[in-house]
Amino acid sequence: MTQEPDVAFLEYVVKALVDHPSDVKVTRVVDEMGVLITLDVNPGDMGKIIGRTGNTAKAIRTLLRVVGMKNNARVNLKINEPDGGKGTSASKTVDEAIDDLKI
Repeated sequence: MTQEPDVAFLEYVVKALVDHPSDVKVTRVVDEMGVLITLDVNPGDMGKIIGRTGNTAKAIRTLLRVVGMKNNARVNLKINEPDGGKGTSASKTVDEAIDDLKI
């Protein structure tokens, strides 16, 4: 079975960025809204995928949309928070999280 171009592209880019390429998992679902690609990486590699202020993730999403347009598909990327990641702390309120940002 051949891989979809968007999945092949995402795997290539992400595996080049991370320290644990064997932990990269990509799933692709197509529905009436378009294509949803879900990315799972090693918890230690999340920072490399998100980037400073989310710039790396934004760039990957932009490039995926371009690949999707070439194939007449609307492509969205969801990056799953790994177990034990910083975002799994449900005890913080939104206000506490904003305070942590010191904006």
